[in-house]
Amino acid sequence: MLAVFAHPDDESTVSPILAKYAREGAKVHLVVVTDGRYGTNDFHDHKAGDELVVTRREEMKCAAELLGVELTQLNFHDQLRAAEGYDGHVPHAREMVKQLNDIVERTKPDAIITWGPDGGSTHMDHRLVGASITQVYLSKDWGKPTSLYFYGTPSVNIEDSEGKILRGQASKFLRTKVSYTDEDLEMAAKSYRCHYTQIDPMLTEEDFIERRSQNGKYIYLRKFEAPISDSDSVFE
Repeated sequence: MLAVFAHPDDESTVSPILAKYAREGAKVHLVVVTDGRYGTNDFHDHKAGDELVVTRREEMKCAAELLGVELTQLNFHDQLRAAEGYDGHVPHAREMVKQLNDIVERTKPDAIITWGPDGGSTHMDHRLVGASITQVYLSKDWGKPTSLYFYGTPSVNIEDSEGKILRGQASKFLRTKVSYTDEDLEMAAKSYRCHYTQIDPMLTEEDFIERRSQNGKYIYLRKFEAPISDSDSVFE
């Protein structure tokens, strides 16, 4: 399995099933695309930049080791140099797609998991990374059965109406519902604590477990479904 996400700590979105599949003997490869250099927050006084990159890389290694996954950390800037305009951003983003293509060529995954169009939080990095690995998947016939899945949150599990619009998905689309065990959830909680620069220091593993258990022990995914026949109409 190949899981592709934007920042160090994004893997926590699906970490219980990363732990599950690794525990069950699957080879799980996690790719983190951006370096986390802008990951400042209200909990700590870390400054954005190269020093934070070094710290977050070590945090990500800690989390990956606990989850039992093989980790690849790419070196793309947060926001993919969007502030630098076309000449800064576009070559950067194109290189990301090419490097993701090389990873798929090398790993030959049976399944790929990434962000959907909502990006979980509408974050620009999340959405662009999800779209980029999707483009790699669509770019050719890979010559073997490979499934592409997008992480999703059921709209019925979101209380506020704005959140339903921004990141919710109708249950009829989220037809892959992967369960995990208490053991998997506990390991996910331990791995999340590795990202100490990103989380409230008062947050405990028990808090993580309680929060993730509110909607049942499931990760919801939407499978990309390829057309099975040709058509000459958009109304079929």
